[in-house]
Amino acid sequence: MKRQNQSSVVEFTLLGFSTFPELQEPLFGVFLVIYLVTLMGNAIIIVVISLDKSLHVPMYLFLLNLSVVEVSFSAVILPEMLVVLSTEKTVMSFVSCFAQMYFILLFGGTECFLLGAMAYDRFAAICHPLNYLVIMNKRVFMTLVILSWVSGIMVATVQTTWVFSFPFCGPNEINHLSCETPAVLDLACADTFLFEIYAFTGTILIVVIPFLLILLSYIRILYAILKMPSTTGRQKAFSTCASHLTSVTLFYGTANMTYLQPKSGYSPETKKLMSLVYSLLTPLLNPLIYSLRNSEMKRALIKLWQRKIFLLVV
Repeated sequence: MKRQNQSSVVEFTLLGFSTFPELQEPLFGVFLVIYLVTLMGNAIIIVVISLDKSLHVPMYLFLLNLSVVEVSFSAVILPEMLVVLSTEKTVMSFVSCFAQMYFILLFGGTECFLLGAMAYDRFAAICHPLNYLVIMNKRVFMTLVILSWVSGIMVATVQTTWVFSFPFCGPNEINHLSCETPAVLDLACADTFLFEIYAFTGTILIVVIPFLLILLSYIRILYAILKMPSTTGRQKAFSTCASHLTSVTLFYGTANMTYLQPKSGYSPETKKLMSLVYSLLTPLLNPLIYSLRNSEMKRALIKLWQRKIFLLVV
């Protein structure tokens, strides 16, 4: 095989939390519940928005795309993570590891841009309500969604191809929960300095800049909220913005710490915990933050449930 001639490593071993065997079983149960709740929550959002035509507006269509990303992101990481926890360590082929890294970067990169687009949409709706339909017309919405997905694909293609072009001559144990770039890069038998410069620059463009733009958007939004005459309206808007910012900060903050310096000085256990935040926690929180607190989503969900009951009775 060509790969075998270039490198002695043809498979990788994911260690997961094998250094803490007493945690394996309880963590398996916790992660399984989180995975099922994440799938169910995001699936409900996808179904409700798809079936209710009154929700076919940019705000909810962005949310639908975010839920598709979250379901896909979780499906790429969580099943393999559960296997690692149930067996203490698991073996992945070179191709499987390549595929997992590719899709982690694809969905992670897409989410970075998508969250930025969603913040811009809310900024336009709250700060420029009279011009909202002009600012966020169908063409602008489609452009932002397509750019988010295409950007994710480009990031994944360039970074994964580059990482796996390095020779891997052993050891083959990845001290992580999945085949993420920093963990795999630690095993490369070559000078990765140029790639680290690319990773630093790429993270600035993909993670840091969108995050700063989101913060600026929310500063403008909060300024507009302060001008609201209704105290109740201000409190509700502040609560919603705080929830959104919490989720966004968790996602961008931990992703930034992980990818800004792939060979950073953080311990493997710290890197695993940071990975859990953006791969496990934010996909779980986003349906709760963006949907269950939203009156229109609740109304659409109740309407769909009532229709289902009516059809069953008839």
